[in-house]
Amino acid sequence: MANVAIRKPALAGRLGDSATVRLTTAPAASRVALRAPGESLAALSSALGLSLPDAPKTSGRQGARSALWIGPDEWLVIDEAGADLMAALSGAGTLHSATDVSHRNVAIIVSGPGAEATLSAGCPQDLSLSSFPIGAASRTVFGKAEIVLFRTEEDAFRVECWRSFSDYVFGLLNEAAEDAGH
Repeated sequence: MANVAIRKPALAGRLGDSATVRLTTAPAASRVALRAPGESLAALSSALGLSLPDAPKTSGRQGARSALWIGPDEWLVIDEAGADLMAALSGAGTLHSATDVSHRNVAIIVSGPGAEATLSAGCPQDLSLSSFPIGAASRTVFGKAEIVLFRTEEDAFRVECWRSFSDYVFGLLNEAAEDAGH
């Protein structure tokens, strides 16, 4: 019988808590890095079943699927139900580039009344609710790692980072959460 290696997901079993913050690893999700010109938005939105946002720091959401505006012609599309986003986009019939990045990224959910303070410890952006409201999304940095930050609720954020940086990001978030809890 051959030895079969079983690969554990990045951050498997990792949790972080403080008096005011909870850190959890988000379940696996489908993700696509999408690039397209403005004239393709209607057809791509139709193919994905949600409106692709066309303004900075915004997102579109329908059910378990979110589209985060990353740049003038770039989105990160996340399907938390694991749907085949590449199949959905293949029939769009319009100019676009789609790359499956499901295995590249890991998401960490930062929630609780100290979530904003935790993220502000390593992120230079103004994360106040007035500047970064529910539904806001942005490519930014946390410490020395590039992340995509998505505010899902008043006191909850989804932090998308590359798998290779996930231990670093989680560790830094955990330290910041402890500080925010004091």
